[in-house]
Amino acid sequence: MFPNPSPHPGAHAGAGYAPESAAAPEQGFQSAPVLGVSALNRMAREALESALPLLWVGGEISNLTRAASGHVYFTLKDANAQVRCAMWRNRAQLLPFRPENGMRVEARALVTLYEARGDYQLNVEALRPAGIGSLFEAFNRLKAKLAAEGLFDPAHRRPLPRFPRAVGIVTSPQAAALRDVLVTLRRRAPHLPVVLYPAPVQGADATSRLLGAVQLAGQRAARDGVDVLLLVRGGGSIEDLWSFNDEALARAVRACPLPLVCGVGHETDFTIADFAADLRAPTPTGAAELVSAGWHAARSELDMLAPRLQRALERRLESLAQRVDRAGLRLVHPRERLRQAHSDLQRQAQRLRQAMERQLERAAQRSTQAQLRLAAAAPRPAREQVRLDTLAHRLQRVGASLLSERRTRLSTLSAHLEHLAPGAVLARGYAIARDAEGQVLRNAADVPAGAAISVQLAQGSLDTRVVGQRER
Repeated sequence: MFPNPSPHPGAHAGAGYAPESAAAPEQGFQSAPVLGVSALNRMAREALESALPLLWVGGEISNLTRAASGHVYFTLKDANAQVRCAMWRNRAQLLPFRPENGMRVEARALVTLYEARGDYQLNVEALRPAGIGSLFEAFNRLKAKLAAEGLFDPAHRRPLPRFPRAVGIVTSPQAAALRDVLVTLRRRAPHLPVVLYPAPVQGADATSRLLGAVQLAGQRAARDGVDVLLLVRGGGSIEDLWSFNDEALARAVRACPLPLVCGVGHETDFTIADFAADLRAPTPTGAAELVSAGWHAARSELDMLAPRLQRALERRLESLAQRVDRAGLRLVHPRERLRQAHSDLQRQAQRLRQAMERQLERAAQRSTQAQLRLAAAAPRPAREQVRLDTLAHRLQRVGASLLSERRTRLSTLSAHLEHLAPGAVLARGYAIARDAEGQVLRNAADVPAGAAISVQLAQGSLDTRVVGQRER
């Protein structure tokens, strides 16, 4: 961001020089030495360093750059002014933290002047955090607010189409990011149409113009045939990227009907729009690579499939050639085909006549057999009447015999039943003794002396009382 203020060849050989034109001073002016620029800058540097001792200066880091040499360059600023700072590698590598844009720090520095350019700057000896800068603090507050609302929820992010029909780009037409995106798309997917929705990416009205461009892209997506939208710009300080940290722009990005890829700044730069987008790319070139990944992969797949397709076509042509050869062998003159068809027709007619004759013969045979079976099955009343009379006589005889047998058996059973009847037993001199409850008595030991009992005889019954018991 700013030059390396390493020791630079300073003044010429003398502290100053006197050109020939000054050798003869004009009348009325006293002769005085004329300083060279290098000598002047060296004197100014020595005056600053001697007048201002090593001191602490507080401010906010901006425009931070880490050189390949290990030196760190940045701007230290407050609300009304700024000063350039340089921190050499031997000091920077001892820092217990990593300085970032937007951090508020306190620098122990020597006030000096970079003689080669005459730039006033601070040579930083030590650096310590003094809180987060106002812009960075506002960034964190907005990020926390939108995250709490669920605006950054990964579940709401939409996948990119693998083969987009066209790509929309929201950026400045003069931005280097646009050239990087176009070069990348031309290299990876040269057929892919690009629709530009121009908007400034830095300045007072950049936020509102970016918001309008994103909304316009969403409204015109169907008409323009755009399937995916890129929001891109190159790197810069936190102030340069501040247009992409707007709440309204973040909500517009989330509400855009198109999948949106945000590629703002360098890989280490983050904006609110990055978190609201469906996908964040580390750079504008990375955003172009993401949306063209499907087409780029398809080209590689086509290169791999081309030999397979060639081999498949060759095998198909060989197969078709063999079919043509076999068909040529079967090809005959139409007259010969007609003659063969006529012969086939005569043979089929002969077979049909023979089949019909055989069918008629079988039908005649079946008819004759049916007539014979019908004649054999015809009823003969006289013969059946004799058979019926014989069966009736047998039925009458068997019925009379069976009835006689049943009567004899019934008489036998009746006599036997009368012999076993209780009345017959009582008539032979037996009696039935019952207690007062009417229960039949079977054991004399069960009846106490003096108990009332009844005795049933063949003719009538006796009411008695037990006077004693006697063993058998």
